[in-house]
Amino acid sequence: MKTIKGPGLFLAQFAGDAAPFNSWDTITKWAADCGYKGVQVPSWDGRLFDLKKAAESKTYCEEISGKARENGVEITELSTHLQGQLVAVHPAYDEAFDGFAAPEVRGNPKARQQWAVEQVKLALTASKNLGLNAMASFSGALAWPFVYPWPQRPGGLVETAFDELARRWKPILDHAEDCGVDVCYEIHPGEDLHDGITYEMFLERTGNHARACMLYDPSHYVLQCLDYLENIDIYKDRIRMFHVKDAEFNPTGRQGVYSGYQSWVNRAGRFRSLGDGQVDFGAVFSKMAANDFSGWAVVEWECCLKHPEDGAREGAEFVRAHIIRVTEKAFDDFADSGTDEAANRRMLGI
Repeated sequence: MKTIKGPGLFLAQFAGDAAPFNSWDTITKWAADCGYKGVQVPSWDGRLFDLKKAAESKTYCEEISGKARENGVEITELSTHLQGQLVAVHPAYDEAFDGFAAPEVRGNPKARQQWAVEQVKLALTASKNLGLNAMASFSGALAWPFVYPWPQRPGGLVETAFDELARRWKPILDHAEDCGVDVCYEIHPGEDLHDGITYEMFLERTGNHARACMLYDPSHYVLQCLDYLENIDIYKDRIRMFHVKDAEFNPTGRQGVYSGYQSWVNRAGRFRSLGDGQVDFGAVFSKMAANDFSGWAVVEWECCLKHPEDGAREGAEFVRAHIIRVTEKAFDDFADSGTDEAANRRMLGI
């Protein structure tokens, strides 16, 4: 068994224009001061990270990695959630997602999709240059507007959508193989890969690509009423990344999973700071340890109530308290009788 690394912190929700969140130097110092040992980097945020330079220059990668270590943390992974989303966008979401793209490709879905693919590939190359072996992403979605089958979906609609999704991702996954980096899809509502079934549909269409892996985040499963503990056992060989995020689902006589278009604070399903929701993290960390997960436990702060800086500081301690330093021996080794094969046969009467 392996001991999980951590705590790590995803910086996307903290990067901003005010100090200490507006530069790589100051935000990494702040994260270390909060108690984190690693940071997951939003590759799209130029205030912290130059993606193109990282893909082109190992010297630059050494500089930012060195600065992080100097400040007390290391880089856990890069994230391409926003760019991955744009690999596949249904036309209904074109305007909503345009803001994720560079200004020069907005309003041009074809150019935007090509830009997104190149961005994800750059991040894979940058990950290789940084010495990382996994990268976080979203799959994007073509079929999501049809998730609830009313009116009745035409035969083959979903199959065609997943065929196309796999076709778009296959060259990226092949580049990931060349880089020695896993693409870890965050299984997430709004993405075509939003549960185990949809992940398997995609995986089959990629030829069970070795680099098409999973980012495990139990909060998204709580809100879908999915068994988030069994999920770990089912996909243990594909889970290569771990977001530690809490959630709660409190249905009423007025609202359930869909929550009536309400704001986050008024929804039946809400994201919460660690320890304030319903996820059984004792069981989650136990299963991750038993299944030999050797990556990082990365806090993703998303809470509708608590201040982010409080959530971050509390989250570091929460993860530290839940990481299991795995044992190297059995608890009953003291009673080992030191028997041999001949003794075993005698004990069995053979």
